[in-house]
Amino acid sequence: MSTALRMPAPDEAALDPDAMRQPLADAWYCVGRSDALKAGALRAVELNGEQIVLGREASGAPFALRDRCPHRGMALSKGRFDGGALTCPFHGWRFGTDGRCRDVPTLSASDTADFSRIVVQRFPIRESAGFAWVNPYLGAETGSPPAALPELGFKAAGSLVVELVVEASFDLTTLSLVDPGHVAFVHDSWWFRPSKELREKVKTFTPTPHGFTMTSHATTTSSPVYRLLGGVPAVEIEFRLPGVRLERIEAGTKRVANYTFATPLTQNRTMLTNALYWNMPALNLLKPLARPLMRQFLTQDQQVLQHAQAGLDRKPTMVLFGQGDLPSQWYFRLKREALQAAREGRPFANPLATQELRWRS
Repeated sequence: MSTALRMPAPDEAALDPDAMRQPLADAWYCVGRSDALKAGALRAVELNGEQIVLGREASGAPFALRDRCPHRGMALSKGRFDGGALTCPFHGWRFGTDGRCRDVPTLSASDTADFSRIVVQRFPIRESAGFAWVNPYLGAETGSPPAALPELGFKAAGSLVVELVVEASFDLTTLSLVDPGHVAFVHDSWWFRPSKELREKVKTFTPTPHGFTMTSHATTTSSPVYRLLGGVPAVEIEFRLPGVRLERIEAGTKRVANYTFATPLTQNRTMLTNALYWNMPALNLLKPLARPLMRQFLTQDQQVLQHAQAGLDRKPTMVLFGQGDLPSQWYFRLKREALQAAREGRPFANPLATQELRWRS
C-alpha cells in the first residue's frame, strides 16, 4: 500500500496553518541536564526564540525565568544569584525566583515608585529522567494538559548524554525520530548495522497518550549493541509529543533505555539530545568507547537534516509516500489534534488506531 501526503480539507486549514508550522506552545521541552543546574549558579538557554535563565534555589527547587530585566533589557543570567534572588548587573535590580522585583537600589528615600508590581515572566519547570523540562506556554488553562514527561522506569547504574545543535526546523528534526526508512542509509555503521541487506520489516503500532508505540518485539541479535545484553532482547519504541522518542530494551533483568529529545531553539535551529541509560554496572567500562559512537550516530542525523533543510528552504514541500512514511503523517495528525483540543478547551483525543506497517530497511 502506498500513501501520499494529502492536502488539508478547507475546515482543517481553518485551524491555523501558521500554528501547524510552529512547535506546540503548550508542551514540555528538554532544556538540559538536571545536574547542570547548580545551587547559586545561573544558566542561560534558548527555547523557541525565548531567552530563559535557569537556576536552582537554596531549597533545591529549579526555576525558569525570562532572561531579560524589564528595566533596560539586560540578561539576568549575566548577573549574580545568591540562592534566593537574582541581581541584574546593569543597575542592581533584584528579582526573586518567583519573578517579582524585590529591590531597586537606585531609588531615593523620597521616591514613591512601587516596584513590587514589576514582574519577570516565570515558566513552569520540572525534572524527570535526569533532565530539566520547561513549558513555555503563557496562556490560560486549555482543558488539555500536555504530554507527560518521560520517566526512566528503572534505577540506572550509568548513563551517557550527547547534545548536538541541528540547523533545521523542529518539525523536520522531529520527523527523523519516527522515520524508520532513513536508518539503512544514514546510520550505515559497522557497529550499529553490520548487515547491508535491506530486509522487510513488519511491526505493529498502537496509539498511546499523545503519541504511538511500536509494540514490544524480539529484535535481531546481529547488532553488536544488542549482543552485549545476551539472549534475545525485547524492544519497545514510543513516540510522544512534542518531540520525544523513548526506546526501551529488555533482556531478562537487564535494562537499557535510549531516549532522544528534540528542542526548538529558533525557527531553523533544533537541539537533539540523546541519552543512554543502563542498569548493568559492567557497562560503565565501555563509556569511553560509547560516547564517540553516540556522537557519530547523532552527527549523521545532523548532517543529513541540515542538507534536507536547505532543500526545503528552496521548495517547502514534502511528498510522504508508502507505509514507512505513515509515522511521519501520524506526527502531523497528533500535532493537529493537540492544537484543535487546545482551541476547543477539551482533552486531547488520540486520532490514531492500531495498525501493522511494512517497510524495507
